[in-house]
Amino acid sequence: MEAAGLGTGRTRGEPPGVLGGLEPADGSRPPTRSLPRPSRLARPLTSLPGIGPRLAELAKALGIADLADLLWHLPRDHRAPSSVTPIAELKLGEKATVLATVRSARIRPTRRPGFRILEANVADESGPMRALWFNQAWLAERLAPGRRVLLTGKLERSDFKVSGHELLAADAAEREGAGISTSGLVPLHPASERLKADRIRGWVARALPLAGDLIEPLPAALRTRLGFPRVDEAIRAMHFPRSQPDADLARRRLAFDELFVHQAALAARRAARRQARRGVALDAPGSRVADWLDSLPFSPTAGQRAAIDEIDRDLGSGRAMQRLLMGEVGSGKTVVALYVMLRALENGRQAALMAPTETLAEQHAATLAKLLADSDDRFDLLTGATPAAARREILARLAAGEPRLVVGTHALIEPDVEIPGLAVCVVDEQHRFGVNQRAALDAKLSREGTGEPEAPHVLHMTATPIPRTLSLTAFGDLDTTVLSELPAGRQPIRSWAVGENKRPGAYEFLRERLREGRQAFVVCALVSDSDKLNARAAESERERLAAGELRDFEVGLLHGQMSSARKAEAMAAFASGETDVLVATTVIEVGIDVPNATVMLIEDAERYGLSQLHQLRGRVGRGEHESYCILFANGDSELARRRMEAIASGRDGFWLAEVDLSLRGEGEVLGTRQSGLPRYRCAELPADGELLVEARRELMAAVESHEGGFDAAELAPLMSEARRRFGDERIAAVAA
Repeated sequence: MEAAGLGTGRTRGEPPGVLGGLEPADGSRPPTRSLPRPSRLARPLTSLPGIGPRLAELAKALGIADLADLLWHLPRDHRAPSSVTPIAELKLGEKATVLATVRSARIRPTRRPGFRILEANVADESGPMRALWFNQAWLAERLAPGRRVLLTGKLERSDFKVSGHELLAADAAEREGAGISTSGLVPLHPASERLKADRIRGWVARALPLAGDLIEPLPAALRTRLGFPRVDEAIRAMHFPRSQPDADLARRRLAFDELFVHQAALAARRAARRQARRGVALDAPGSRVADWLDSLPFSPTAGQRAAIDEIDRDLGSGRAMQRLLMGEVGSGKTVVALYVMLRALENGRQAALMAPTETLAEQHAATLAKLLADSDDRFDLLTGATPAAARREILARLAAGEPRLVVGTHALIEPDVEIPGLAVCVVDEQHRFGVNQRAALDAKLSREGTGEPEAPHVLHMTATPIPRTLSLTAFGDLDTTVLSELPAGRQPIRSWAVGENKRPGAYEFLRERLREGRQAFVVCALVSDSDKLNARAAESERERLAAGELRDFEVGLLHGQMSSARKAEAMAAFASGETDVLVATTVIEVGIDVPNATVMLIEDAERYGLSQLHQLRGRVGRGEHESYCILFANGDSELARRRMEAIASGRDGFWLAEVDLSLRGEGEVLGTRQSGLPRYRCAELPADGELLVEARRELMAAVESHEGGFDAAELAPLMSEARRRFGDERIAAVAA
């Protein structure tokens, strides 16, 4: 077999790639690669000499639980060798970094009580020097002769006063294993206050001989065609590269690896769901849903009809539908959702619509009431605020299997809720549900323990435009439909981002629209005043406006902490025109439809993401009158300025979502941890967006080119690694 370090980057029989001729940083040949034994990497950190339970706990906080985690704990950057200055070339008073070997160390006594100086004699090839630390006597026992140190500080008189240090390796063998030399790059591993980078670097150096036990997930032909080194070679080069091009290529290979394996996990889950979950059998669309479509006071858009066609194909496929319906505010998702739910009722089955908040569930109920006004179909509303007597009646109807539609919050997935005839479930804004809530929903839909062989069809909806790079990760296991066409009659919204100096003019503009008979929203980031956050609060702002700039108009209040009854009253008053201005929090982000509202004023706009601002803005422009959005932004940063410019000039929600992703990163868009996105060790979104698209394309091509698909022998290492990294329950358990 070929050498396992960053050598030729190929196995026996492969043509030379772009890595040909490169050597590890220490100039040695890497060990011969034998058959990998992944079980050795599953051993805990304490299996390495010198790592006890206390250090293992500190490492666990950094996401390092076993030896595999340690190898994948990649440097965040590398220090160039040019940053290291030979001792003989140090200049008085100039900050510098030296790489030296400790000869001796001692604690120097002083006359000041409690003040001690650590003195070490160190040397490099150019000569010796004396290094001093102040009040760090505990370090003396670690500065044993032969210890390599990286010291940063200034030469003052004859002493080098240390301001920062890293302890590199205890002996020559360890240095060679770590690849630390002035000819290679020095890795900067993520660390913590209690667990320093130098200690982690030493651990990695000792664990690197086990890199050959890593499973190679990429098919050999694909790896050769892309010019990538093997995974063990890339891991070694990423930790201790000889040059920056080596580090860059290793990073790209490992980032592609993560994205490729994650896409395999998602695609396998999708395939397993299709194969194992037989959907509730529904007849072809009949006159009942056709008559309902004809009764609508508007004609469905071409996008809505295309979505309905896709859903009909799903329902007729014999497999349980798992589809994401994505479209910004006003694109008509509710009509499509109601269509699929009526398909269930038409077949004598039950349907449910689940929303993340009571306000949104109530708004969905109000919308369905309008859309079903000329229909005999009825629905129930079940939330945490439903009175006990009404709740018992609803649960009894559902448990009896009565063909009916139910709208609700997470109250629908409480243990005592039985929906035996459930054929269709619509989940709105799924990414806003917590992990436990989504798990409970999955259990409810799987009919676990009932012996029922059929699974309900599920339509996920989101009004948050999701960039393609995030949709391929957050929702990569779902079929996706995008509604990009807005219904006829929607008005463009003129938007401005302004500062405090424009506030008087903005209020005068608002009053002019109110005098014309229009209505307006004022959105605040907080419910009540806070000592910790400097932002306008809805409660105090409502009082201020009602007594000040808007004293001649009726000003209402709406926020999520109000009781259901008070929220319903506030929304009803605004919808009827009794209230001229509604001061609210982001509770109005989705669901509220008041065509006469033409002005939205958003306070502290810099606190929101672009997609959320776009959704809020979508509450106006829903009638025949021209509409406006005024954003008060206080942020002085370049990031805040660019975001405000984007929202003021951009009207396409998906374009704004891409801008938001590029400016804020995946961690804030959608709420990465909440939405279940993976914790990549190397890949970064959106920077690696093109690499993600390439990884997905290559993954699908690899599956299609192998007989047996995911079960092909050639893809066994890939699927094994996908299960190890992302869990069997995400792939295999779908069939359970």
